Amino acid sequence: MVTLILYRMKRLRNILALLVLLTPLAHAQVIDEVIWIVGDDAILLSEVEEERLRAQYEGTTIPGDPYCYIPEQLAIQKLYLHQAELDSIEVNESTVSHQVDMRMNYYLSQIGSKEKMEEYFRKTSTDIREEMMTQVRNQMIVQQMQQKLISSVNPTPGEIKRFFQTLPDDSLPTIPAQVEVQILSFEPPVPVEETERIKSRLREYTERVNSGSADFAMLARLYSEDVESAKRGGELGFVGKGQLVPEFAEVAFNLTDPRRVSRIVQTEYGYHIIQLIERKGERINCRHILLKPRISYSDKEEAIRRLDTIADVVRTGKATFESAVAKFSQDKNTVMNAGLMTNEVNGSSKFEYQDLPPEVARQIYSMNPGEISAPFIMMDKTKNKEVVAIVKLKSKVPAHKANLTDDYQVIKGLLEQKLGADMLDQWIRKKQQEIYVSIDPDWRGCDFQYPGWIH
Repeated sequence: MVTLILYRMKRLRNILALLVLLTPLAHAQVIDEVIWIVGDDAILLSEVEEERLRAQYEGTTIPGDPYCYIPEQLAIQKLYLHQAELDSIEVNESTVSHQVDMRMNYYLSQIGSKEKMEEYFRKTSTDIREEMMTQVRNQMIVQQMQQKLISSVNPTPGEIKRFFQTLPDDSLPTIPAQVEVQILSFEPPVPVEETERIKSRLREYTERVNSGSADFAMLARLYSEDVESAKRGGELGFVGKGQLVPEFAEVAFNLTDPRRVSRIVQTEYGYHIIQLIERKGERINCRHILLKPRISYSDKEEAIRRLDTIADVVRTGKATFESAVAKFSQDKNTVMNAGLMTNEVNGSSKFEYQDLPPEVARQIYSMNPGEISAPFIMMDKTKNKEVVAIVKLKSKVPAHKANLTDDYQVIKGLLEQKLGADMLDQWIRKKQQEIYVSIDPDWRGCDFQYPGWIH
């Protein structure tokens, strides 16, 4: 007990010393400490502290003592990275960059500005981005390495059946009620007068910026209806052409003068004007102001009456729901699939009620398979616009305990997950014996997940 207390006290002194030296004093210098060595790579005390602070910021729960858990997880990551280097595993740098852009934009949206973000992390945005690039790249390499190691996992039907038979009844997962839904939706038409009103406002903003009487970023904060980018003065962050809708990308990527404003661009989200900030190779950073046309109550009522007529035609058998979707629906995500909605969570056509848009869930909750709803108004989240819709309940499976007949893929997934986890566990234990590992004596008093670190 005395030894453990002394170990904790010494380690705490090291951590406190590092934290003091990390404070933003004018002449402070960071004195770091190597606490683990895995192969040729060192794990530093500062790395552990940064991971702890990042987890704290992101609200991630760390199981147990973070000064035991985090170094071991970093060591496990280095085992995978070492093997990935031997196997020549690489990742797509544009994908890494895209992921980093998304994270940076998320941080900006949460913190409010680049300056506040730099103050919070006590680093320049360039340093934050470079560290994030390394972190994301390593995570992706580890994921690819893990997938390669478990690629041979492919249980046979006999193995799946035997696995299912070994599961106690109380450990069988409960499969929630699931439904398949077809949807037909379109936007109420926008009156010409409303379109002209929107364009007139955007032309006014353009003239004010080009004349120098107003700042584009200020106007975006005041008037843009893209809520998240408006907080940043309309700034979108660095993006590639494929990350933008085609109409927007065509105009944005042809801008050359940061002092000028683009022509008005119409997309599925509304009407935009754009200002270039900076270009880096095949990626640009730009600002935009988005305005959305307003649909009057009478226009919505007229769209509902039209959709009610379509629904009656289908109910009386004069047309099928599928043919009505092909002719009238404007939902580009479902129109080519007979209106069948796809679950973004798992890529299947089956939804639990909570995974559906709330307006759709309310409609189909009391419906029977084959029934068609009354017309209703819902928010299309991809466009952030109101649309009118009807839905058809294609199928419904009540909540039940998992069984092989109805839930074969679920049981197969559970077995694949178990076999993959066992395979990775065995690989780590074997790799521990093959690679050089050294842990500072002050950092050994942990209940490690894999005891083989200390020979």
